[in-house]
Amino acid sequence: MVEQTPTVRRRRLGSELRKLREGAGVGLEQAAETLECSRSKISRIELGYLGIRVRDVRDLLASYGVKDDELLERLTALARDGSKRGWWDAYGQIIPPAYANYLGLEADAGYIRTFQSILIPGLLQTEEYSRAVMKANPAMVRDEVVDTLMKVRAERQVILTRDQDPVRFWAIIGEAALRTPVGSPAIMQAQLDHLAKMTERPNITLQVLPYSVGAHAGLSGPFLVLSFAVPNDSGVVWLENLSSSLYLDTQEEVAGYTLVFDDLRSSALNPAGSLERIARIAHELGTKGN
Repeated sequence: MVEQTPTVRRRRLGSELRKLREGAGVGLEQAAETLECSRSKISRIELGYLGIRVRDVRDLLASYGVKDDELLERLTALARDGSKRGWWDAYGQIIPPAYANYLGLEADAGYIRTFQSILIPGLLQTEEYSRAVMKANPAMVRDEVVDTLMKVRAERQVILTRDQDPVRFWAIIGEAALRTPVGSPAIMQAQLDHLAKMTERPNITLQVLPYSVGAHAGLSGPFLVLSFAVPNDSGVVWLENLSSSLYLDTQEEVAGYTLVFDDLRSSALNPAGSLERIARIAHELGTKGN
């Protein structure tokens, strides 16, 4: 099993502790009394913002009436390993906290679904395409850190190709992302060839949403849905813009974006038709470049 990341370990532990507390009918005040701490500390633990000692996990579970030894061992293991560092900590001066949190979730996801309307998804971008995207927007990143961010992106993309438990990745890409010139025609052609090659992997599915669809469920913008192999965990939706990002993790919110993704999946070309569309656009680029 791929090692879990610190962010996700804390989040999973906190989520399960909250569900067990609520299932036992125990309030925040009572849980705080068990650990002799404040209600706000219990809340921060359940949100994954704070770690928790193994002994405190055992005390809380006892107060919730949990007697399942297997569950107890799993949750104490999450607490024990909660302080381990992720690979991205080496880039702490470059990566903002919000992005680091996302990397933690992405690294431990078992299934990622994404809709991108005008850009190739980051996990499927070539280095040359990524550089061109970053340099096109001077407000996005300083020139001196582009090389470092390229290293971060390469580290991220390993989740698709690792030998053990590669992430299941399903991307729906708007036709505009395939046709918008990013960099030179040669860069775009290489990017499209890379997309086709990546879909040969059994864990990756790619669909193209053609112009001909017209109005569609994704007009509100791009998004990612990350799912985890944890019982009763509904997953996380990630939304990002130029200066901020947003997590949505209530069951209703995740269900809403899952419904949108399923609608887009129905509207998009099937995987075979999508490959044909990519090949056609790549051929057009090659013709223009000659």
